[in-house]
Amino acid sequence: MNFGLEYKKVRRTGFTLLFLGGGILAAMVPILNMAVRSEMYLGLPGSPVRILMDANWQMMSMLNILLIVAGACLMYHIEYADNAVQRMRMLPMREYNLYLGKMVLMVLMCVVVLAIETAGTVFCAYHWFWTFADTETVWAELLKNFGYALLLLLPAALGSLVIASVCKNMWVSLGIGVICVFTATMLPTDNFVLSLFPFAMPFQLFAGTAVDTVRNFIIAAVIEVVLMGIAEILFLRVRRSLE
Repeated sequence: MNFGLEYKKVRRTGFTLLFLGGGILAAMVPILNMAVRSEMYLGLPGSPVRILMDANWQMMSMLNILLIVAGACLMYHIEYADNAVQRMRMLPMREYNLYLGKMVLMVLMCVVVLAIETAGTVFCAYHWFWTFADTETVWAELLKNFGYALLLLLPAALGSLVIASVCKNMWVSLGIGVICVFTATMLPTDNFVLSLFPFAMPFQLFAGTAVDTVRNFIIAAVIEVVLMGIAEILFLRVRRSLE
């Protein structure tokens, strides 16, 4: 696994700008919402973080998933475009390391995106709700919310990489990813079984969710991450046996 090499591959493709721009766009969602309709939220009961997350997280999470789908397609497109995957098989290295390197890079970019969104939420909390006296409480709640969001985003991120690795045509993997995203938006978020769909899990909120439900989603996310890794291993073995 060579993280530096993977970054060099995507450095000139706009991959980094894609995630930075997407993160800024998602961070602007609560800011614009509060700027236009602040009177709808200022009188609501509950903590500022919960109010902001309830009002904006569905849109923010959808942007996050679309980002990782596009990013995964871009990462594998450069491998298949010039037959780089075929040449790599001649090198003394495990082919699975290619997936691991991209996985680390994808997780890092998800952290960056969520950090930008956290900054946008902090700005809203302090600008409109005036919570300077509760700084520690706000930051603790934000870290819990976005840490939970990162964990639930991982199955979709790694699943997108698996789909992109299977499809040599970038438009096929992109189409499958977009279909998965919009399928997830139609699933009820209060149905636990349906919410286990990898592309539906990121829509879940930490704020206001029962402890048992949070624990179940965390366990499910970890299991799905492991399953994604196993699925990639099986795909590589099947492809190697057929070629």
